[in-house]
Amino acid sequence: MIANLLKDLIFRYRSSKEGDFLEKTRGLKKFVKSPSYRKALNLPNGQVESYELLGQGEYNRNYLFTHPYTREKLVLRLNFGSQMHLENQIKYEFETLKLLETSGRTPIAIYVDDSKKEIDFGVLVMEFLEGNHLDYKKEVFSAAECLADIHSLKLPDSQHLIEPKNSLRAILDECEDMFKVFWDSNIADPGKKIEIRELLDIGQKRFTSIKDSEFKCIVNTELNSTNFLVKEGRASLVDWEKPIYGDPAQDLGHFLAPTTTFWKTDVILTLEEMNNFIDYYIEMVGNRFPSKGLKERVMNFIPANCLRGITWSAMAWVEYRQPDKEVFNESTFNKLDAYLSDDFLESIREIIK
Repeated sequence: MIANLLKDLIFRYRSSKEGDFLEKTRGLKKFVKSPSYRKALNLPNGQVESYELLGQGEYNRNYLFTHPYTREKLVLRLNFGSQMHLENQIKYEFETLKLLETSGRTPIAIYVDDSKKEIDFGVLVMEFLEGNHLDYKKEVFSAAECLADIHSLKLPDSQHLIEPKNSLRAILDECEDMFKVFWDSNIADPGKKIEIRELLDIGQKRFTSIKDSEFKCIVNTELNSTNFLVKEGRASLVDWEKPIYGDPAQDLGHFLAPTTTFWKTDVILTLEEMNNFIDYYIEMVGNRFPSKGLKERVMNFIPANCLRGITWSAMAWVEYRQPDKEVFNESTFNKLDAYLSDDFLESIREIIK
C-alpha cells in the first residue's frame, strides 16, 4: 500500500508543499478559507490547519487535516463524479454514513456541502480512522465480523438507499453499460472486445432467472482490501461511495471474488478459504437475520462480480487514456492491463461458466 501511494504522489504531485496539493484541485485552496466552511466546522477565521493528500480513487480525492481546537484528525473528501450516475453523489454518501453511525464500524460524517457554489465538486468531512489495510491471509475473519455487524444493522422504514429490483440483474446491466465504453472505443483491441462480449453472454444466460433474497440490508458493493482499516484486530469499512439496499450475499460475493482480492494485492482465495469465510460470517451473524441459502447465493455473486470487475477495468482502460481525466491513480493504471490479459480473462471464463 505504501509503495503504491508513494508512486501516486510522485506521479501526480511533484511537490510536497501544502499549497501545491490544494491547488491541484481547482478552487480547493479558496474553499477551505471560505467563511461558510470554517464556521460549519468551528475553525478559526484565519486558516491555520494543514491539508495533506491522504489518497485518491477514481472519482474522489481525500485530504487529511487536524482540527486546530479539538486536535481531532479529519478527512476532507472531494467528489468528481458518480459511478451510480447520481446528481448528488456526495450527499448520498453523507446520508449513508449517518445511517451507519450506530454500527461502530464506519467513520462518523461531520459536514457536507453539495451546493457546488464555492467549489465545483461535492465536499464531505468525516472522522479519520486509524488502522492498516486488510491482510487477506491474517485478518480476513476481522472483515467477516465487520460485515456481519453492518449487514445486521436495523434501518428505518424510510431511507435514501437505491434498491435494485433484482441484484444480479442490476450487476449485469451495469456490466453492459461499462462494457459499452470499451466496445465503442476506437482505441480498444477488437479481439478483447469479442472476448469480453463472450463472457458477458455467458453471464446473461447463467444469472437472468435467479431471484433475490427476501432479507435485504445496507450493502457496500465495493469491498476492496484498502477500504477496510484494521486496528488491534477490529475492522472498519471506510469507503461508502456506492451502497445499495440489497442482498448481503452481494457484498460477500464481491469481497471473495478474485477480481477484488487481486486488485490491490496478488491474493486469490482458494475455495476452502472462501467457504471458511462464509461459515464464520454466518456464525457472527447469529440470529440477527436469516442466513438460510446465503452460501449458495454468494457462489452466484462471485462470478457476477468477476464480470463487473472485468467490464469496469475495460471501461477504465479507455477513461485512463483521456487527457481530461481529473483523477489519475498510477497503481490502477498499471493493474488494468493485467485484468485484460488473455490469461486473466481465461481464468474468469472458468469461474463464470
